[in-house]
Amino acid sequence: MITKEVQEWLHKVERKQYSYNDAMYEFMHFSSYLTREEMKFIKSKIEQAYSSN
Repeated sequence: MITKEVQEWLHKVERKQYSYNDAMYEFMHFSSYLTREEMKFIKSKIEQAYSSN
């Protein structure tokens, strides 16, 4: 289950309040606490948010 804090961070990523590098840096810090499925889901969300750049 993705925590409230991670969900809030993901919403900020989708609104591009982070640069791609900053978003990936933050993702690295908490990714060890996620399941494989959660990591894949969040990584795809990040890639979708920044694919238009």
